[in-house]
Amino acid sequence: MFVKICGITNEEDALLAVAMGADAVGFVFAPSPRQVTVPVVRDIVRRLPHEVLTVGVFRDESPQRVVEIVHQIGLRGAQLHGHESPAEASWVRQRVGFVIKAFAAGDRMFDKMGDYDVDAILVDSQLPGSGQVFDWTIAEHLPMDRPIILAGGLTPANVADAIARVRPWGVDVSSGVEAEPGRKDAVAVMRFVNAAKAFEEDEDDGGTGRSAVDPAGEDAEVYDYDWEEDTYAG
Repeated sequence: MFVKICGITNEEDALLAVAMGADAVGFVFAPSPRQVTVPVVRDIVRRLPHEVLTVGVFRDESPQRVVEIVHQIGLRGAQLHGHESPAEASWVRQRVGFVIKAFAAGDRMFDKMGDYDVDAILVDSQLPGSGQVFDWTIAEHLPMDRPIILAGGLTPANVADAIARVRPWGVDVSSGVEAEPGRKDAVAVMRFVNAAKAFEEDEDDGGTGRSAVDPAGEDAEVYDYDWEEDTYAG
């Protein structure tokens, strides 16, 4: 079970997430109580193990700017959380190692997720970061041709039930493991990761039925090009 701890704002919480067994950490560059700056994240990322997937979270940012920030910092992935078009998402994916496209449950774009050529689809509540749980039946019958990451109101208390119901490839949490906005609770992070990973260990077939990929594996493609000479033409 892929576990991403999002809304990381400081080095202590990033190292905590890694120590507790998280596969990925997310840094929010969009307006949010958890918004971070490029210099802060650059310093944090330098201290994290290479095998951890570091993801920048953006909302309605220009594709050029997304790629610029990812490469400036040395992030390994980008999460697009706005109204990005399939063409914009594809452009970013050609230049970034791993791209997640987020959709809000019930949004008009929800039915168009098949048009997006990305590595994983994240399904969130209608108000991302609010801690609100959406109706999981919406996500029960999503296409299985790519990894699905479940988010939205997940906590240590409900993540196992969510996984059993939706059978996602991964889970994502932010406010559900916080002591306060932007600050993680060590015990909550530990319990969340353990609950998610414990479900995986109970699976007799070795997986959840979703597509399996290893975004942080040693064979992951490295994108080396001059983003300063590359602009999105629309």
